[in-house]
Amino acid sequence: MYDLDTRKRALALIGQGRSLNSVSRQIGISRAAIREWQTRLEPLRDSECLRCGPEPALPQDTTAYTYLLGLYLGDGCISTGPRHVHRLRIFCADAWPGLIESCATAMRQVLPQNTVGRVKKQGCVEVGSFSKHWPCLFPQHGSGRKHERRIALEPWQQQLVEEHPWELVRGLIHSDGCRMTNWTTRVVGGERKRYEYPRYFFTNTSADIIRLFTDTLDGLGVEWKHARQRRKAQMISIARRASVALMDEHVGPKH
Repeated sequence: MYDLDTRKRALALIGQGRSLNSVSRQIGISRAAIREWQTRLEPLRDSECLRCGPEPALPQDTTAYTYLLGLYLGDGCISTGPRHVHRLRIFCADAWPGLIESCATAMRQVLPQNTVGRVKKQGCVEVGSFSKHWPCLFPQHGSGRKHERRIALEPWQQQLVEEHPWELVRGLIHSDGCRMTNWTTRVVGGERKRYEYPRYFFTNTSADIIRLFTDTLDGLGVEWKHARQRRKAQMISIARRASVALMDEHVGPKH
């Protein structure tokens, strides 16, 4: 890892109008590293890993972890960089600033010593954090897309989901789900009236993630059904009034 002085020197050269190529050649540092320092200057301060030590332990904030697990399974990935440092990345739409804040907060609570950064993308914000140990905390990480490989929880993760089931549901809905209002009309006493009713949807291409979502809903007493659609992704609908009320109480719409 490069110290802060080296990072400042590289950025100072960039500030003088030098190109990434020329600065990279002069000080012997990759362009990717210099580009990353433009959004995160401070060196990584990695936390001690709770999972790969001689006596594996659970994350300190199990509630935040379970919520972050839902976000990761929905819209997250882990990228591997130089020196085997990994970056957890969660992609949050610009339309939901509250979700962006909740995601960043959860990352900080899971690994408090590590910096959480944000990178603006087209239509979304990438919330990310560097650590050598993200794959230890999210062993579902692997090559290829999630729906093309098996996704199964480790026993310790299943324990946390059983302790905090609503946090997993909230993370999954906040990533690949939504709350919306449908409407219909009925003729009552000769007059056509409009009726609105809310429902929740969750869409994912991975059959394993869909099963994890619906199994958790079953344990919470939330009724659901498969929605008809033509895409490869599966869509789960929650429309029963009592079930929607439970979702409103514990999950709520994105904001």
